[in-house]
Amino acid sequence: MKGKTVVVTGGGRGIGRAIVEEFWQEGATVACLDVCTSEPPTPSSPEQPFISVDVDITDFDAVDTTILGLVVRLGRIDVLVNCAGINRDRVVWKMSEDDWDQVIDVDLKGCFNTVRPVAALFKAQKSGRIINISSINGLRGKFGQVNYSAAKAGVIGLSKALAKELGAFGVTVNVIAPGLVMTEMVKAAPAKIVDAALDEMVIKQLPEPVDIAKLAVFLASDGARCITGEVIRVDSGQYI
Repeated sequence: MKGKTVVVTGGGRGIGRAIVEEFWQEGATVACLDVCTSEPPTPSSPEQPFISVDVDITDFDAVDTTILGLVVRLGRIDVLVNCAGINRDRVVWKMSEDDWDQVIDVDLKGCFNTVRPVAALFKAQKSGRIINISSINGLRGKFGQVNYSAAKAGVIGLSKALAKELGAFGVTVNVIAPGLVMTEMVKAAPAKIVDAALDEMVIKQLPEPVDIAKLAVFLASDGARCITGEVIRVDSGQYI
């Protein structure tokens, strides 16, 4: 990844932070977009810039301005990883309009807001990698997550259509669909949540954020130049 510029949304913590750190360790220049600024990974180096931008990815104009500003500052963008996401879990008969709108706005519209300006850039430079983080629940649905499941299914549909639109320009678009991942939030969750996920898994171990990050780096590499429109699960067989 040396010489590459990577933009990661939701890179302040959890899976997104692991993706930021993995690309950084591989030598990339990284720009982290989140609702709060983030410290640079270590070790830091002036020859390897790290940029943290406090931006609301649901704001169409703010994201557009941010992306164009990064191009001016860094010269180009080579990889976009959309990882920003939230959940507001409730059964549908208890779900408010705000519960629905917030998740759709961040998880799906936020993805559109970033890929729109980046797609134009990648089309013009005739190269680029877009990696969108979905979920196995966007493939199968989950009780209490009609908003989240719908948003993550939308990310998959968006990505497949985008792969068709950009393929002729040498741009690949792929999706990573994790199952339950051992983030700090999951570590603090009730044991019954982890136990239920482990019961579904054929490999009795929750993936770590770094497992998703390493796949993201591979999909951004030349080794994945002929892979596009794919949804790759990292879930210890939870979906099977």
